Amino acid sequence: MKKVPAILGPTAVGKSKVAFELAQALDSEVLVVDSRQVYRRLEIATNKPLPEDRARVTYHGIDLVDPEVGFNVHQYSNAVAPLLRSNRGVIVEGGSNLYVDALLDGLTLGGVPPQPERRAELDKLALDELASLVRRLDPDITLDFANRVRLVRAIEVLEVAGPPLSRLRSRVKPPWNGIRIGLRLPLEKLHARNAQRCAEQLERGIVAEPRAATAAGVPAHARGTRSQEYAAALTPPAFRSPKEAALYC
Repeated sequence: MKKVPAILGPTAVGKSKVAFELAQALDSEVLVVDSRQVYRRLEIATNKPLPEDRARVTYHGIDLVDPEVGFNVHQYSNAVAPLLRSNRGVIVEGGSNLYVDALLDGLTLGGVPPQPERRAELDKLALDELASLVRRLDPDITLDFANRVRLVRAIEVLEVAGPPLSRLRSRVKPPWNGIRIGLRLPLEKLHARNAQRCAEQLERGIVAEPRAATAAGVPAHARGTRSQEYAAALTPPAFRSPKEAALYC
C-alpha cells in the first residue's frame, strides 16, 4: 500500500517549509490540504506557496475553483484522489483537519464539526424551509423531516461534505496509508512566528486583496472570502491602519 506522509501542526509552525524540503529530498510533489487554498486569486491570507517555491516543486490542491463557487470536502477528495492513487511520490501539507482526516481515514458524519454561525442562520428558517433545503442538497435523502434538529445537522453536513448523506454513515478507508507527522514549537516561538507572518501578509497586501476580489465581482459573502482576515477587510469601516489589521492576522 502506498505510504503518504502528512505534515501537520498549528499555524506558523513550519509545515510549508518542511513539506517543501521533504518533497525536494524525496523527488516528490506537495498536496496542500487546505479548505481555503482551493480558491483562485486569494493568495495572501490563505498563505499559498510562493511562486519561487512552485517553480521548484509541483503543488496540488490549490487554485481549483473560483472564490464565488461552493466547494466541499467531498469534491476536494475526488479532485485529488487520482494523484494519491498514482505512482508519484506525494507529501501532504496539512491545513484543514477535516480535509486531512477525510483523505487519510475516510470521511464520516462525525468528522464534520458543528458550524455555530450556520446553525444560527438556519434557526431563523421555518421547518418547511429547512426540509426544502435538505431536499435540494440531497434529493434522495431518507430523514425524519419533522425533526428540526436532524434537518439542521443534515444541512450542516451536506454543505461541508456534499451528498449523499448515506455515504457518510460508515467510514471507508482509502487505498493508501497516511503517516501523520506532527510539528510543534514552544508557544513563545509560535507567537513570534505568527507575528512575523502577519507582518509579511500586511506588506504583501492582505487588506487590498479581498477588496480587489469583490471589485472583480466576487460576492462579499462568497465561500472563498469567509476567513477572519477577509471578513474584517470587507466589513465597514474595515481596516484603518496596518496596526488595526494585525489584530486579525
